[in-house]
Amino acid sequence: MQLTALRADITTLAVDAIVNAANSSLLGGGGVDGAIHRAAGPELVHECRLLGGCRTGQAKATKGYRLPAMHVIHTVGPVWRGGNDGEAELLSDCYANSLMVAETLGVRSIAFPGISTGIYGYPKPEAARIAIGTVSSHRAGCIEQAIFCCFSDDDLGIYREALARFGS
Repeated sequence: MQLTALRADITTLAVDAIVNAANSSLLGGGGVDGAIHRAAGPELVHECRLLGGCRTGQAKATKGYRLPAMHVIHTVGPVWRGGNDGEAELLSDCYANSLMVAETLGVRSIAFPGISTGIYGYPKPEAARIAIGTVSSHRAGCIEQAIFCCFSDDDLGIYREALARFGS
């Protein structure tokens, strides 16, 4: 699987699936979650209502509706509580479970935001290390490309540095 980082608006990427850093209700919120819901249109929140929410670390899929991506994979990241409350395992689960859902959908290309690095407060360098480590260790069947979609140039630098450490 090819791993890359780029600075972009995740809602504009023409990939098979984008991952949404959602809240547990799956009904939209701020940050990337709100942006995805706005770009996808009201059909997305309607389908999300049928999913019954999502637990931290788990992932559920919907259609992409008005997005260029065919699918949205919603995952709920952990709130940072200092690092001793199982946050690393839960964050890794977000990426691993999103990839498993993607495999069931036949996804060949997927884009991830920085899960839990916004209002949930996860330290970005540690989150990037976990994200890249988890995705790079996934033995994907059909997934050929994973993109780490960064919001800012600073975030892009963090992900590029982490990718270089993993030799990707």
